[in-house]
Amino acid sequence: MILGVAVVITGCEGGPGARITRNKPAPAPVARSEPIFYNGRTYQLDFRPGGAGIYDMIVSGMTAKQQKDAIAVATSSLGYFACPEGQRGKLTQEPVYTASKWRIQARCG
Repeated sequence: MILGVAVVITGCEGGPGARITRNKPAPAPVARSEPIFYNGRTYQLDFRPGGAGIYDMIVSGMTAKQQKDAIAVATSSLGYFACPEGQRGKLTQEPVYTASKWRIQARCG
């Protein structure tokens, strides 16, 4: 009985149409709202997938002088929550500060 199971398993490994991978699949893109702890403070990150693999992101709780911090929070969080393993978030355009929020567009890459 054990020999029969071993033959069946061995036969499946190299069969046509079989795909063996050790990389985890990319998570499905979904809208998220997360508190992000960065440099001793907690900020709010909201993001949702847009078209062509671009994410619309909003970082709340930062001042207009914290552009670099907002970029760091957005790109690293996108890499963690939405990008395939080993990829980080990358800006697709310059961030805009309006209504006390940083608005950022980024993609995985």
